[in-house]
Amino acid sequence: MNNYLFCLLFSILFATGNAQTKDSISSIQPKDKISYKQFIAPVALITAGSLMINSALNDDLQKNANNFFGEDFSSRADDVLLFVPAAQIYLGKSFGFKPKNDFYHQTINIAIANVIAVSTTMALKYSIKEERPDQSDDLSFPSGHTAIAFTNAALLYYEFKDSNMWYASSGFLFATATGILRIANNEHYTSDVLAGAGIGLASGLIVSYWNPFKSMSFGKKNKNTAFVYPKIGSQIGMGALIQLN
Repeated sequence: MNNYLFCLLFSILFATGNAQTKDSISSIQPKDKISYKQFIAPVALITAGSLMINSALNDDLQKNANNFFGEDFSSRADDVLLFVPAAQIYLGKSFGFKPKNDFYHQTINIAIANVIAVSTTMALKYSIKEERPDQSDDLSFPSGHTAIAFTNAALLYYEFKDSNMWYASSGFLFATATGILRIANNEHYTSDVLAGAGIGLASGLIVSYWNPFKSMSFGKKNKNTAFVYPKIGSQIGMGALIQLN
């Protein structure tokens, strides 16, 4: 039963993320407008997570997770996996895959999308104040790690979907693994992970359609520099340094 529950959760997160980007982001054209249909999957995930807060199902899934992984399970791999899709965006070109954007616009997309995801999750955390399963604090809902992971996975898909579908979709494996590990580490409930995945997908989708810096040009004479870096402390986040000359 425990194996079935976690295989089901893994399948839901991966299939929903992959299907959502195929249905919405893959059809993006410069003049396209955002349709409400493209937010069905993110809204469904966020709604499902919200409805599960303080529910018996949420508690049962957490107990099953503790039994499956062990009460003493601890891994910090989730602090790294969430950034893998972002790294893949930069590395794709070196593997021979053609990206949609250059390095600078990739950096801007990553920065803006992650700011949206982190801002949304932090606002909800401090508004809802759900206690974590390990009772370490009351900032459990939604999962910031999962939100960032799915944000970057959605951006990766959009960046390389026309070049290599397998590479473009691989980010959802790392994003889903991040969400599962958050539950396994007893730091998040299933509800937190589902909502975080929805926020991440929505953030990636929004930036794929709308980016005020998309038309910004970067010439050799401008000597612009851009760098995105992870911030890991009591809360997870992304930082960006962009110098425009």
